[in-house]
Amino acid sequence: MTDFRFAFRCPLKKPFVAALALLLFCALASTQSALAQDGSDDPIRIDTSLVQLNVGVVDRQGRAVTTLSPKDFAVYEEGVRQTIQSFEPVNSPFSLVLLLDMSGSTLSFRATLKQAAIRFIDALAPEDRVAVIAFNDKVKTLAGFSNDYKKIAYAIQYADGKGGTEFYQALAYSLSELGKETKRRKAIVVLTDGIDTQMGNKDRAAAAGAQTNDTAIAAIKPDASGSLNAVLNAADRQGVTIYPLALPSGDPKRIADPSPQQMAVYTSARSRLQKLADRTGGRLNEIRRLEDLGYLYAEVAADLRSLYTITYRPASDQPRSAGWRAIRIEVAHPELVARTRPGYFAR
Repeated sequence: MTDFRFAFRCPLKKPFVAALALLLFCALASTQSALAQDGSDDPIRIDTSLVQLNVGVVDRQGRAVTTLSPKDFAVYEEGVRQTIQSFEPVNSPFSLVLLLDMSGSTLSFRATLKQAAIRFIDALAPEDRVAVIAFNDKVKTLAGFSNDYKKIAYAIQYADGKGGTEFYQALAYSLSELGKETKRRKAIVVLTDGIDTQMGNKDRAAAAGAQTNDTAIAAIKPDASGSLNAVLNAADRQGVTIYPLALPSGDPKRIADPSPQQMAVYTSARSRLQKLADRTGGRLNEIRRLEDLGYLYAEVAADLRSLYTITYRPASDQPRSAGWRAIRIEVAHPELVARTRPGYFAR
């Protein structure tokens, strides 16, 4: 048997020591580089010099047009035509977050909600990857990104909860999770009344002294919300399209004998849902009757299946000052209309 004690007592030659030290240094540097690339400190690493747009095109009758190619599009930022870097047709897969409001306000129609969400999953393409995230006063991933739709349906079926509504925290978390889905096309479909608990409390305080509905609504500046703008900016960086499905429980027109403060809170919440859709190129679907929920989910699935994705790098010869950058899309065929997000805030 080898005498290992003797082996370790043997003096090491200086060249060997130097080589061993160099090897350990390289290994450590490689490990630190890998950790940096893995993004342990910051899981979202987006090339912010690229702008990604999800673009829908319809004809004059409002029918989706799904057979276009890159040469059919012209992209303008601040009036300057941009060079398209990449183009994905409408049948390219998406990574989607299905975001479900499990707060107390949805308790009375959970069965309808879950059935409609499962129908939405059935309407997606086989290559689409879906994550299910639920929120009330906490945010929880029920199923990570997968195209195993049986697993996704199971997660939806067993979603549960009650209590408050951390809506904007849930959106921020969903965007963080989408950031791990690399360069795929991305969207969030969220079912909610939009009444975020913390934001609602701030809105109520802002309108506390108002005596009429109009003065209460005027006292709140919905677009000035830090939480809203943080979500919008994060969606900008990844090119995420957001589709809110607004529950009737959040409709200010349906409140029975509201106080001015209630009217202001609900009106502001609905305004922010509209902003989320408009700014990201999505669409706000207002649910008039709960029986329509399944149909609206199917409509969103159809809309996703009619989106092209265009990526460009802003022209290096145009001014790059921080602030709003307006985007315009033109289609070569004059009878067609393109829809996408209106722009983004450069930093």
